[in-house]
Amino acid sequence: MKCPFCAYPESKVVDSRPSDEGNSIRRRRECLSCARRFTTYETVEFVPIIVVKKDGRRQGFDRRKILNGMLRACEKRPVSVDALEEIVNRIEQDLQSAMEHEICSEALGEIVLRHLRDLDEVAYVRFASVYRQFQDIGSFMSELDKLIKDK
Repeated sequence: MKCPFCAYPESKVVDSRPSDEGNSIRRRRECLSCARRFTTYETVEFVPIIVVKKDGRRQGFDRRKILNGMLRACEKRPVSVDALEEIVNRIEQDLQSAMEHEICSEALGEIVLRHLRDLDEVAYVRFASVYRQFQDIGSFMSELDKLIKDK
């Protein structure tokens, strides 16, 4: 780490401790040239995830959009908000660890559906009816038949 006072390129770490609720590390450093001390913070750098919409538009991943959609699907269902937030956390973590910078909205919707199917079948059907834009009762019944067969 370059010293902010004399620009010497080397320093030693005097003290390290967690900061910002464990999301970063605070380090006290001492310059090996001028012996002055300074503080640095080390944080994880997240790659922004871009969602490619059906019409080709690109926008940043917004966890609130996913959570709001799942909340609507789970309305009046015995599903806790904590369980939904955990799903959103898992989805976001999986996307970050996949190291893909872009995901199409269709793939993201399928991921959400997979999690909802395991959580609550009624919420799954509600989300699927909006996400897959069922045009008639036949397509809706087809989705229900798939759900029954998978059980």
